Amino acid sequence: MFQRTAERPSRTTGFSLIELMITVLIVSVLVAIAVPTYIDKVRKSRRTEAKTALLDLAGREERFYNTNNQYSALPSDLGYGAIAAAFPMTIGSGYYTVSVATTVYAAGPPVTPAGYTITATPVAGTDQANDTHCTTFTLTSTGVQSSLPDTTTCWQ
Repeated sequence: MFQRTAERPSRTTGFSLIELMITVLIVSVLVAIAVPTYIDKVRKSRRTEAKTALLDLAGREERFYNTNNQYSALPSDLGYGAIAAAFPMTIGSGYYTVSVATTVYAAGPPVTPAGYTITATPVAGTDQANDTHCTTFTLTSTGVQSSLPDTTTCWQ
């Protein structure tokens, strides 16, 4: 006949609560390190877009000056067509706006040479406006590149 034996119930396989908590802790630490680094890299790429736009605009200003013997503050004069009627205008992916201030030659005294100052400013309400390392970029007709608050870091 059949004999009944007292069998222990089989243990279910799976993770214990301690193992799950350790896994959650490790993932949390990795996310806490990775997300700010990722956001910083994205901001740096957007800064590059702003600097490239400033250099492109400076080249357009110089071409216009060679043809017309003056700088222009109108986007249409610089080949932007119907993108914007006047500065400031949004550039690239929409995280920065650029504006141009021009000066005309004055015989003086003091003599004032013709020139321009191009400034890129983050668009309010975007993540780039929270970038405290490089808030604005400026480029002048003499080639001076500056940025607030730290020119050395931002124009690298």
